[in-house]
Amino acid sequence: MIRRISYKIYFWVVAIPIFLVATVITAMTVIIGCLLGGSRIFDYYPGMIWSRIVCILALCPVKVNGRENIQKGKSYVFVSNHQGAFDIFLIFGHLGAPIKWMMKKGLAKIPFVGLACKMAGFIFVDYSSARNAQKSIKEAESKLKEGYSLIIFPEGGRTTDGHMQRFKRGAYQIAVDMQLPLVPVTLNGPYKVMPSGSLNINAYRIEMTIHPPVMPHKQEDNRKENLQALVDVTQHTIYQALWDEFK
Repeated sequence: MIRRISYKIYFWVVAIPIFLVATVITAMTVIIGCLLGGSRIFDYYPGMIWSRIVCILALCPVKVNGRENIQKGKSYVFVSNHQGAFDIFLIFGHLGAPIKWMMKKGLAKIPFVGLACKMAGFIFVDYSSARNAQKSIKEAESKLKEGYSLIIFPEGGRTTDGHMQRFKRGAYQIAVDMQLPLVPVTLNGPYKVMPSGSLNINAYRIEMTIHPPVMPHKQEDNRKENLQALVDVTQHTIYQALWDEFK
């Protein structure tokens, strides 16, 4: 009980103020750096450093498995389970690959952060119509052609109970269309750090496992069936590496 109270005091008195200052500094660094033409550096590294700082501030030890499964300079479509908001800091800070996020359009309205994400070339997805959603996919494909990687949460939203939800096929279409390797990523622990719907942070160990890439086959026949098979393979791979408490 004393340890928990001490952590809460530390979190609100020390961690939160530092987090807010670091967030503003990071956002401004990204905005200015990209405006000056340094997007290849400022669209990734400031956010990566910021994410690592957040993990340290939250007193969450990080373990990463499988970094040898990805090669520098190669584009991938990473597919991951979605345990909570803290997934962002774990992935962005410790994946080790320049990535672009597909984000809900409403996040663009967040002061400083929204503009920084826009300047960094992140993709804001508009689900108001099929046409707008398709436009977002085309934008994501153009980023992949530039040598970046993409991170997608096929569940479509954060888990509410820590257990993995059913994966949706739509997120896989980009990898199939562009014939890019899919890399399953298993996250463990972020749900304990910050459960969905909660603003409370808990110090807890977090772990990311990067699995070997899966190369999609060209889908000329049985399009839906082949796409679903790809979803099933990656979902099973991610599930197998979950801690028992999340299975």
